[in-house]
Amino acid sequence: MDTTPQNSNTATHARTEAVAGALSGRKVLIIVENLPVPFDRRVWQEARALRAAGAEVAVICPTGKGYTARYEHLDGIHIYRHPLPLDAGGALGYLLEYGAALTWETLLAWKILFRHGFDTLHGCNPPDLIFLVAWQFKLIGKRFIFDHHDINPELYEAKFNKRGFFWRLMCLFEWLTFRTADTVISTNESYKKIAMERGGKQPKGIFVVRSGPDLSRVKAVAPNPSLKNGREFLVGYVGVMGDQEGIDLLLEAARHIVYDLGRKDIQFALVGGGPSLVALQATSEKMGLADYVTFTGRAPDQTLFEVLSTSDVCVNPDRVNPMNDKSTMNKILEYMAVGKPIVQFDVTEGRFSAQEASLYAKANDPVDFAEKITDLLADPDRRTRIGAFGRNRVETQMAWTYEVPKLIAAYRNARP
Repeated sequence: MDTTPQNSNTATHARTEAVAGALSGRKVLIIVENLPVPFDRRVWQEARALRAAGAEVAVICPTGKGYTARYEHLDGIHIYRHPLPLDAGGALGYLLEYGAALTWETLLAWKILFRHGFDTLHGCNPPDLIFLVAWQFKLIGKRFIFDHHDINPELYEAKFNKRGFFWRLMCLFEWLTFRTADTVISTNESYKKIAMERGGKQPKGIFVVRSGPDLSRVKAVAPNPSLKNGREFLVGYVGVMGDQEGIDLLLEAARHIVYDLGRKDIQFALVGGGPSLVALQATSEKMGLADYVTFTGRAPDQTLFEVLSTSDVCVNPDRVNPMNDKSTMNKILEYMAVGKPIVQFDVTEGRFSAQEASLYAKANDPVDFAEKITDLLADPDRRTRIGAFGRNRVETQMAWTYEVPKLIAAYRNARP
């Protein structure tokens, strides 16, 4: 069921009209290495918004599961995909991945320049290496917009629990990217502060464009009771299955709920793929949770929205660390978009996004996390109230349509 009110649709139409044709005559090349398009929701929303504003748009991205065509023309956007070594690990693995990506990005960028032309190169990290492609085109008068998706020094520290040579290298690459950029797009105020303090950028050249959900896509659907595995409640999670996402803490919380609290009436559904999926499934089995925790792997939108719509509570177990404290997690806003109450650890940007739509557990404490879940499950009125707060916050302040004018402003700032 679509709960978007009529006045929200009217406001959306007005904002769309306001940017229509704003970039007529502009030609844009977007480069993203992390995920294929259109699977990368933020990049695809940006590409479609730029196209709707009148720009001609091309995208370079890697191939991926379900996205293997080397060229595709979708929604008026030219998509050029290239292969990459999979699941890089260690210095040699990352060197191979990044070397291959930069080679393909350079070759395809020149191909696109001669085939379609572009006046602005829009680079999305990670990694902070696309400036090496941008340098070539800045020499011939092209503009470079840096779209700051991840803070890589903090990501490195969170992943490897150390600093050292490679951490300093991450800081250098980040600084060079900022210095190369004519305009910076930050995903939140914390990232804007980093652009100023570490990148030396002036506030007038930084535009905060949040990853708001597209309410034409992210919406409640009919619940699927079979997801509850015969139990009364469902706790849902959507996101990457990686080492730094805190899924191990969620499993600890689930173990506490099932065995320490004796709750046999709660099912957990975890949607998403990633490098740690198989290991997390094995951990779940060793903890005796195989019948209580369902891993769907990477799933189509229908499955994702069924899980969200069926869930009584949605969770974000990202650890409290400098990376997660400063980063906006898209899953939080998607939970809010379907009106679900949330449990997460208390981090700066997570609290800014959710505000009263969430309960906040003690830092990295799976027992307190578990108790926050059971507190919500015991109080249906509270779940309804805070879920409605989250939905209203997205509708009135944080949906993607509110971000499009800011994206257009960034492009006007980077006018050739």
